Amino acid sequence: MQEAQPGGTQPLFMTPDVDAARQHFRAKPKGMVDKVTTVSEAVARLIHDGDYIAIGGFGANRIPTAVLHEIVRQGRRHLGVSGHTATHDFQILAAGGCMDRCDVAYVVGLEARGLSRVSRRLFEDGGIQATEWTNAALAWRYRAAAMGIPFIPARNMLGTDTLRYSAAKVITCPYTGVKLVALPALYPDVAIIHVHRADRYGNCQIDGINVADNDLARAAKRVIITAERLVPTEHFRREPHRTAIPFFCVDAVIEVPYGSYPGNMPYEYFSDEEHLREWLAAEEDPATFRQFLDRYIYGTRDFNEYLELCGGIEKLRRLRAQEWLVERPNSA
Repeated sequence: MQEAQPGGTQPLFMTPDVDAARQHFRAKPKGMVDKVTTVSEAVARLIHDGDYIAIGGFGANRIPTAVLHEIVRQGRRHLGVSGHTATHDFQILAAGGCMDRCDVAYVVGLEARGLSRVSRRLFEDGGIQATEWTNAALAWRYRAAAMGIPFIPARNMLGTDTLRYSAAKVITCPYTGVKLVALPALYPDVAIIHVHRADRYGNCQIDGINVADNDLARAAKRVIITAERLVPTEHFRREPHRTAIPFFCVDAVIEVPYGSYPGNMPYEYFSDEEHLREWLAAEEDPATFRQFLDRYIYGTRDFNEYLELCGGIEKLRRLRAQEWLVERPNSA
């Protein structure tokens, strides 16, 4: 490629230095060892103040809620966040005051449910530094990192204000002379991904679309997996083509049934729309919201206590029955 031309004006939060990333990955243990742990231990050991984190799933689907609650509970601060397709996950971190910078594609909104007032206030009050991208651009930044290249060329964002407020560069193709956008590789410090099933070594299966999680798991320096259920490794050896994330990418595995609640888990349970409305309503008044967080996050020891407060097994059974109204795939 020819010399870069002016592009975006905003800061690049993570270096796309491929050689530095390779040095890290070369030293990362890759043994097939038992990685089963607890949510509290994984957060304490693998997520530090100032880290840049990325969250798997899409929108309100496959949210790693238990880990996000624990990040808030343990009081992590000054985190950078990849706002790839963020909804309730971003809302949780905003409520805890955990972030101070964000690569923004989709945040603040909870899709058709409305806007999170707490998330919105974070930007309006200047409490977070933002660099803009599109959903595709952030996904391709993971792809570049997974490929081991410092950037990936695209036509995405050309001619838009999103490009202006990004950290991308405009380059000229050496073969055709056309203008392209150089999207820098994104190597998060930590990726947090909720999956349908995993074994104790970190092999993972995801039913339905995985969006960008295959690339995210290969781009991140550390990977925390929460799974609806742990299964024997033989389960993966029978269908090796279904392994979405291999064990050598993963640093911690935690079995968390209903772990995407109150979000949706495809083919498992539907989102709890009632509780998500409760979140949005509580945010309207700061005092009410402080009481809300004390009740559901700070006042609970773990995710199981949170589930009990939200209705327990009876509520979860109803959500599972609601999701099963759609046809399950033959391979599930």
